[in-house]
Amino acid sequence: MFAIANQKGGVGKTTTAINLATALAAVGEKVLLIDLDPQGNASTSLAVPKSERSPGSYEFLVGLAPLADCVRPSQIPGLSVMPASVSLAGAEIELIDLERREHRLADALHAPEAKARERWTIILVDCPPSLGLVTLNALVAVDAILVPLQAEFLALEGIGALSNTVARIKKNLNPKLHITGVVLTMVDRRMTLSQQVEVDVRAHFGDLVFGTTIPRNVRIAEAPSHGLPVLIYDNACAGSQAYILLASEFIRRRRNAAEPPPEQVSHEPVS
Repeated sequence: MFAIANQKGGVGKTTTAINLATALAAVGEKVLLIDLDPQGNASTSLAVPKSERSPGSYEFLVGLAPLADCVRPSQIPGLSVMPASVSLAGAEIELIDLERREHRLADALHAPEAKARERWTIILVDCPPSLGLVTLNALVAVDAILVPLQAEFLALEGIGALSNTVARIKKNLNPKLHITGVVLTMVDRRMTLSQQVEVDVRAHFGDLVFGTTIPRNVRIAEAPSHGLPVLIYDNACAGSQAYILLASEFIRRRRNAAEPPPEQVSHEPVS
């Protein structure tokens, strides 16, 4: 399970979530995308009408509906979505008085009747641009975080707060949590500033930064208004090709992380 998170808004978080989910589904993964942003942009981008977003992530988070009632098939084969409605905006306040308030999403996903990890091979959570209780629930539930980072001035502003939050959650609530990677978005290699930001980010995060970068591309911006991921809207554009490469790199990293370290590999002869 992976959270797509960054406390800064407008960094390509939802765009990365829906297009990575689409690309993973296209290569045979069974993917669930959970929209935890009250704005519901991921739901809009997957053409879920506002009238059909309840029950969804709000009801699932506060315990009003089971997983089966909150998930919809999308128009993308292999990709399911748990949509977000405006009701989710009130969840920050409602969660304060609930038992195990930081664990609501984790408990619901791991409930025996949910069987979430059996039904889907990859679960992605699109988080709101904040570090409130809703995002905290996502970070407690997932194994790792994927951080989209805009290749512009002040790109690193706020990333320190997210890193500190991850460290605190790892210590107190979710020992397995870690940042699995940083994705540079809205990259314009014609601009010296964009190039310098990329150099700085790679110097700061090292191998955590994906080799694939997402370019600033008008087709990416147009796609949500058609209720489509850019991979479906225009498969040949630069943005689509970048997300295909990102999905390939994501799968490769995930496979490598699952492999045992060299010292644990058996060298006994096969009888």
